[in-house]
Amino acid sequence: MKAEILTIGDEILIGQITNTNSVWIAQQLTLIGVNVIHMTTIADDELAIINAFNQALKRADFVFITGGLGPTKDDVTKKTFSKYFGVELILNEEVLKQVSSFFIRRGKEVSEINRNQALVPGGCFVFNNAQGTAPGMWMKKENTVFISMPGVPYEMMAMMSNLILPKIKIENKLPNIYHKTILTNGIGESGLAELIETWENNLGSKNIKLAYLPQPGIVRLRLSTFGPNLEELRKNIDDEIEKLKIIIEKYIFGYENYGEETPTLAQIVSELLRKNKKTVALAESCTGGYIASLFTNISGASDVFKGAIVPYTNEAKKNLLEVDESIFSSVGAVSKECVEQLAENTLKKFGSDYAVSVSGIAGPTGGTEDKPVGTVWIAIASHEKTLAVKFLFGDDRQRNIVMTSQTALNLLRKFILKAE
Repeated sequence: MKAEILTIGDEILIGQITNTNSVWIAQQLTLIGVNVIHMTTIADDELAIINAFNQALKRADFVFITGGLGPTKDDVTKKTFSKYFGVELILNEEVLKQVSSFFIRRGKEVSEINRNQALVPGGCFVFNNAQGTAPGMWMKKENTVFISMPGVPYEMMAMMSNLILPKIKIENKLPNIYHKTILTNGIGESGLAELIETWENNLGSKNIKLAYLPQPGIVRLRLSTFGPNLEELRKNIDDEIEKLKIIIEKYIFGYENYGEETPTLAQIVSELLRKNKKTVALAESCTGGYIASLFTNISGASDVFKGAIVPYTNEAKKNLLEVDESIFSSVGAVSKECVEQLAENTLKKFGSDYAVSVSGIAGPTGGTEDKPVGTVWIAIASHEKTLAVKFLFGDDRQRNIVMTSQTALNLLRKFILKAE
């Protein structure tokens, strides 16, 4: 079954709000075996809506529409829906009861404009809105089902989860669609593609598709397949992941199950620290506290995260973490010697089990011929040893900060695993 998602709203087109509805709807449809083939966002305009409906009619079995169902004049979806199907708007008594109850419970009178929320196209299947006043509508034209839902996210989610998806599953024989994503760090998209080319070429025989999803510091490899037997699909993908691990295991730091929150490197490292009853502290120069924020975004971070110092200047490195002043004049702050002292002295100051330090040239200024923008040194220290590694990330400041942070976290993860 093919689906199209149609979002209606001028506020999305002008960038006033983010279209989170389409992302959520696509995830839910994929999980039940409906294949999303197209997404469109259009204005609150009758002609634009009708044109979008006509296009969707040619290519989709289901069209999911959100937005434009409010009671005000700028909300035209319901009237256009009625016109498109050639029917009149009629008063639905069940919807009127629900709308009236909604306002009465809040101590408000039901105005005429609110009563109009109970007008629905004749012949449509109606979904009551338990969270608001705009009802959902289900109508079929030729072989395509059009489903209109409110644009308010929590109203739409409740309606779709509790009413619409169950109806679709009951009325249609749907295949299983299964995705699993491998999370990698330390190698770029093109480098990965070269390493796994032969493995990737053999995926077609198992009806598995591979997608590369790169972002700063991380490349996600999503494996997708579909068929009648979910357990067989899972086994096929798990078997391929085992083959992949032989090739790139040193770059893999985790996995993502579709529809679930993607685990971050900070979460994975935090869980590893918690499991081993260990703690970490940070000395962040070029990242300016970004790594610390990744840890403290996690509930219960104080169990594993002792704290951070941001010694941004040479003076701060010397005064706060006792870096030998001679280092600055000999090899500079962006050096192996500097990050080693930063990490080792952070370890002592916080009394943690591990310490991470970073120092680099984030850019866009400050680079030299010997140390161009993007040059970063990262050190990991424990009470037994210290590891320092140099990286060249590029010339974009924000990307360098993110890349440094993700790389430092993955170095720490590997360091901890070796110590186990």
